[in-house]
Amino acid sequence: MSGSTDIPAGRWSAARARSAEINAGRRASAPVRMLAETLDAPATELRQRATALLLDMHWVEALLAPLVDALAADPLFDPPFKVSRDPARIGAVLFDSPGVRVSAAVLSARGLAAALPRSVVVPGHVAVTRYVHAGGVMLRRWRVEAAGADFSSATAPPAVEIMPFVLTDGDVVVQDGATDGHVAVGAKSDVVTLSVMIRPPETALVREYAIIDGRLLRASTLDDYASRGAMLLTLLRTQGRTDAGHVFEAATRDRAFHVRWSAMREWLALDARAALPRLAEMAAGDPNSEVREAAGSTLAAIRARMEAVPCPA
Repeated sequence: MSGSTDIPAGRWSAARARSAEINAGRRASAPVRMLAETLDAPATELRQRATALLLDMHWVEALLAPLVDALAADPLFDPPFKVSRDPARIGAVLFDSPGVRVSAAVLSARGLAAALPRSVVVPGHVAVTRYVHAGGVMLRRWRVEAAGADFSSATAPPAVEIMPFVLTDGDVVVQDGATDGHVAVGAKSDVVTLSVMIRPPETALVREYAIIDGRLLRASTLDDYASRGAMLLTLLRTQGRTDAGHVFEAATRDRAFHVRWSAMREWLALDARAALPRLAEMAAGDPNSEVREAAGSTLAAIRARMEAVPCPA
């Protein structure tokens, strides 16, 4: 049996060079320029533009045909797509920009049938999806009624299941990921989709809810900067860096409420006395009601413990 090791090194080099040349030409091609121009718009217009783009898909063939031809001519051709795969899905990113991402995916009917989801994700971003081949799939849908609520695992409003619907070929569905999530079930055959994902604001959260009762299981930020900042604060706390109080103080003024409170928790664990004045400020006037409530109850608990400790004198 022949394998990749039987292919001469020179052929690999030639294929890489040819792939780079074709892929560079693709970036300057008319379909890619059209996508860049069409999807370069304010967030308020992107839903309408994305929907129009998916209703008229003549551009897809123009985008993919040169790459299909190149692959047919040379099996070593490397298309310029980021690909992801799991047991139920394979997807490829066709176009990526600061504001949007266009991707295609095939959902395996067998993989979907084998999956038994116990949770539904409210992803935080808007997605416009065309079901090129729907495969008889049904979308079970959930909605978080309080879109502007303060989300924490203790007090967040639950996700409520709303009317499901069965999709047909060519359907275009807009999902507002700030409030809605869904689970695909019951596909009779593989499902083929083409989607435009509109990137959310930095403060958006991805949230996961239990299907059985709608309760919030976990929430995380979509902002890589915030995630890295939280890890760095944890590192400073574990290293006992009480000299870094100014860093924690600055983080408690971040525009994202979950970042502010995470920073305060780390600061309290590191140096509660130093953090108390800022904690009192947050209890009195943080813009987020849940942060104010959490800061107030934490402040009261700390003061109670401090009063209970006998004076060393």
